[in-house]
Amino acid sequence: MYEEYLRALLAPLGVYRLDGDSLSGAELHALGKGLDGVSARLDQVERESLTETAEDEGLRRREALFLRRPASTTLKERREAIAALLQIDGDSLTPEAINRTISGCGIRARAIETGTNQVLIEFPNTAGVPQDFEQIEKIILDILPCHLEVEFRLRYLTWEICHQVGFTWAGIEEERYNWRGFQLAVPPEEEI
Repeated sequence: MYEEYLRALLAPLGVYRLDGDSLSGAELHALGKGLDGVSARLDQVERESLTETAEDEGLRRREALFLRRPASTTLKERREAIAALLQIDGDSLTPEAINRTISGCGIRARAIETGTNQVLIEFPNTAGVPQDFEQIEKIILDILPCHLEVEFRLRYLTWEICHQVGFTWAGIEEERYNWRGFQLAVPPEEEI
């Protein structure tokens, strides 16, 4: 790529032999290959230096800045989680900002202020303990200010929900639930 550019640049001068058998041509070939390598490396550095385009080293280095790696797996989710975590500052302690950061980390949870210095963390439309809960709990506790009292609410089927939804013993037996399956038979929140 650069070799052809250099040949086209120097050809009008008429002072150099630019064919492959000449010393000048060989120098141009070597110089062009070197510049191609530098150009490729600069493209990689530029890509990895921006969170929106990083694919490998740039994401790993940014994730290393945080105590815990975000609970995201895809390239897009990892980028969004890093961007969300990088936005935390002194003005990021509103419930809306905290929820943006939590969801930006790929965690399907929401924080609700329940009182002065008290926050409830819910996992909407997730029955039981969310997958990777230990990691998720640590990430959320790292995000939230340490002076807050944090309570995690996990959703299980309760008698109250059974009554609201209209479960009957006949329906429960028909579904052939075991105890664990019955505990997790929580309908989506909008149906309750």
